[in-house]
Amino acid sequence: MSKLSMLLMLIACLVAGMLKMTQSYKEEQWAVSFKRGKQSKTTLKFFFHDTLSGKNPTAIRVAQPLQPYQSSTFFGVMMMTDDPLTVTSDPKSKLVGRAQGFYGSAGQEEIALLMAMSLSFTDGVYNGSTISVLGKNPIMNPVRELPVVAGTGLFRMARGYAIANTRWYDATTGDAIVAYNVTLFH
Repeated sequence: MSKLSMLLMLIACLVAGMLKMTQSYKEEQWAVSFKRGKQSKTTLKFFFHDTLSGKNPTAIRVAQPLQPYQSSTFFGVMMMTDDPLTVTSDPKSKLVGRAQGFYGSAGQEEIALLMAMSLSFTDGVYNGSTISVLGKNPIMNPVRELPVVAGTGLFRMARGYAIANTRWYDATTGDAIVAYNVTLFH
């Protein structure tokens, strides 16, 4: 057998092994899953809408420091959330889930939130599945990485990370739209 034949056979075996990975796309392109062996890798892309203003806020203040304490970083403020997750940055785009949990300002020197959120998905095959995000979110950084520590449903035993990127922020109201790119291993 020539070296060229062996090389071609090796390439064919590698390609065949790669084809064993299954790939499924959601029609909205907000989720992509790959499966190799017993482990899956899923990538999710969605937008988090945190609305503190108006008649129907999705995040409300539930605790704050006693007066007269003042902090430029809002240290000690706690918020409870039930924020929509959508396919695009348009709040009226397709709803794919909700971010339910709380965040508090934990930084005295910087605006850094400690987040504990359950991202509950309501669309398609992921309906009823959740992931848990827990960690520091230094919101003044243009791009942040947050740990995914758990999951349920199709994401049972998930681990991974979420890359958050603020796309819009209103300094007067505190309203924000944040793009999330999540990579999960489960």
